[in-house]
Amino acid sequence: MKYRIVSDSSSNLLKMDRNIDYTTVPLKILIGENSYQDDLNLDVEDLVDKIEKSESSSTSCPNTQEWMDAFEGADAIFAITISSNLSGSYNSAMLAKEEFLQTHPDCKVHVIDSLSTGGDMQLLIEKLADCIEQNMEFEEIVKEIQAYQETTRILFVLESLHNLAKNGRVSHAVANIAGFLGIRFIGKASEQGTIQQAMVAKGPKRTMSALISQILKMGYEGGKMRISHCLNYKMAETLKNELLEKFPIADIIIDTCGGLCSYYAERGGMIIGFEVVSH
Repeated sequence: MKYRIVSDSSSNLLKMDRNIDYTTVPLKILIGENSYQDDLNLDVEDLVDKIEKSESSSTSCPNTQEWMDAFEGADAIFAITISSNLSGSYNSAMLAKEEFLQTHPDCKVHVIDSLSTGGDMQLLIEKLADCIEQNMEFEEIVKEIQAYQETTRILFVLESLHNLAKNGRVSHAVANIAGFLGIRFIGKASEQGTIQQAMVAKGPKRTMSALISQILKMGYEGGKMRISHCLNYKMAETLKNELLEKFPIADIIIDTCGGLCSYYAERGGMIIGFEVVSH
């Protein structure tokens, strides 16, 4: 059975350095009359500059055909999307599954609503890859990934919520908090996959202290962590180093936000996915 993992580009993991059949379907960022595909060819820093200078911008999810094209050629497919409460990507993937199975009745497709984005999706993708490498059966992998999803969390550190508010992802009242006199918004995903406020902090040092406190409060004990930043490597590195002081063998990786996550995280923002331990 030929396995394939397909993710939309909000995972920020546009290629995988493992012997796994992996591909992505790009979301799109619309600025004025121009459309930019969230793929490896995208210049994210240039995109952020254009967004900041534009009066009109939005995003668009992959369509059903794009998902179906990504499924073609595999026998068993795991598709993972950004939270269904933040984008239509999940709905498109589900429609693609239905249509694909009509013409490929011997194939298997499982669509995962990450209820999240960024680094949290990366953790799920890595877990799927582990299961495939262990030659697990399709149904076993479905159970394994459902259980694993209960052990991952996500936090957002945002200096601006302008684009999130403009596109209806958070209220304008909440958006007014971030950026006011240096206040940063620390948010987390609700059980429904929406963004909710965890706390706010003023200034870099207080923000870092509050962020680490929240991470520990949520149950992090040195497991995997994936940090995606939007043009703010220094803050991501500081977070990694401070956590490594507490958990020296923690598996923490820093990467950059792709186009979609940069659009919503905005300049200076971070998205942090991590494993937790339940007590």
